[in-house]
Amino acid sequence: MMKEKLKKINEYEWLLNKNVRDGMNVSAKVIGNVNIINDLDDNAVKQLTNVACLPGVIEPVIGLPDMHWGYGLPMGAVSAFDMEKGIISSGLCGFDINCGINSIRTSLTFDEIKPKIRELIDTLYKNIPVGVGAQGRLRLTHEQLNEVLVRGVNWAIENGYGVVKDRESMEENGCIQGADPSKVSDIAKKRGLKQLGTLGAGNHFLEIQRVSDIFDEETAKKWGVFGKDQVLIMLHCGSRGFGHQVATDYLKIQEGAVRKYGIKLPDPQLACAPANSKEGQDYFSAMKCAVNYSFTNRLVMTQWIRESFEKVFGKDWESMDMHTIYGLAHNVVKLEEHTVNGERRKVFVHRKGATRAFPGDPVLIAGSMGTASYILKGTEKSLEKTFGSTVHGAGREMSRHQALKKFRGTKIQQDLLTKGIVSKAPHPRSLAEEAPDAYKNVEDVIESVHGLGISLKVVRLVPVGVLKG
Repeated sequence: MMKEKLKKINEYEWLLNKNVRDGMNVSAKVIGNVNIINDLDDNAVKQLTNVACLPGVIEPVIGLPDMHWGYGLPMGAVSAFDMEKGIISSGLCGFDINCGINSIRTSLTFDEIKPKIRELIDTLYKNIPVGVGAQGRLRLTHEQLNEVLVRGVNWAIENGYGVVKDRESMEENGCIQGADPSKVSDIAKKRGLKQLGTLGAGNHFLEIQRVSDIFDEETAKKWGVFGKDQVLIMLHCGSRGFGHQVATDYLKIQEGAVRKYGIKLPDPQLACAPANSKEGQDYFSAMKCAVNYSFTNRLVMTQWIRESFEKVFGKDWESMDMHTIYGLAHNVVKLEEHTVNGERRKVFVHRKGATRAFPGDPVLIAGSMGTASYILKGTEKSLEKTFGSTVHGAGREMSRHQALKKFRGTKIQQDLLTKGIVSKAPHPRSLAEEAPDAYKNVEDVIESVHGLGISLKVVRLVPVGVLKG
């Protein structure tokens, strides 16, 4: 068992030395308290060691507390590669490119919304398209789609979906530079034309939350969070079928690149291309298109959330202070400068099911449906230990298939209601797949990253209304 070879460094860090198996170029590290480590899937740990065998990988490959088995690389993992000698991988990024979160504050209190929570959830359900294959209220032309892919949220703001303040409160200001639509297939574009402004399915959600605890009042106030029972909204979704198609297309292209460049892989799911090759750089440019699509997707829905609140409460959204606290990305590859062995170097950081946690930035961590979510802040220590990264959520403990066998959606909905949480989904199956008990204990996950100091607790949030895809 690979998991048994983990060596404890301290209460929250565990080392998997590169000599534990042949072919590892660097060591791997897992972050988590003892509860997290005890429940780790050995297959996920083995996947970390596979990544440590790739060309140009930089020490260490990191498994975060929300780590669980995934395609090629676990979800909840970070790996960095040399700009010249390393690789770029579609699989190491993930299929739902820039699956991320927007957090939106309000000046409303829980007492103000409690009598209208059912009406609010029903109104949101009408205004936000949800479910598998959902099509949006928008119908883009090919020219508009290309503009979204290149300009990100700038397109949305200029067309009445969001305001400049939203852009100022987003990772990359909602638009990563260097996107090239010519590197995206016609199939991907066809899928993207009809899905902008849709929540989708799986673990995507829209949640009405109330503040249960504030750990850092100064930082919370800076972000517009002033007290307990204040109402916030968390929106979690990605690039939909567009991003999935980009990933699928380039996975095939990079499978060819592995043969072309003679790259030895411990697992064929780790298909990749040299970072400076055409296959690597084309993917990088196409991935950025999906990143910008996703930022825009969330901002369009953010505006529809505001309009839904306006309808229910009869107030202008700005008078309810419904501004973006922050918007961030998971499942992304970034060219960043980090200190490696005492030297500043540009590296390709792959964050799969991981969140950027740069010093002072908000870090948005989604719990499982029915449990707490958190807003944390990034730290200098994350730059030292995790290439400026932290967890993205609670992390699954059982597969969707296992969850469907164990849980019934109607029972989950009733259980949530007894806790004061109103939920709505296109089908009970959606609730069963995302049952709270299908996920790790979010409190253990948060304790691990806070205890290590790579992201620090600011605000704890609990759900009062849930819209599932």
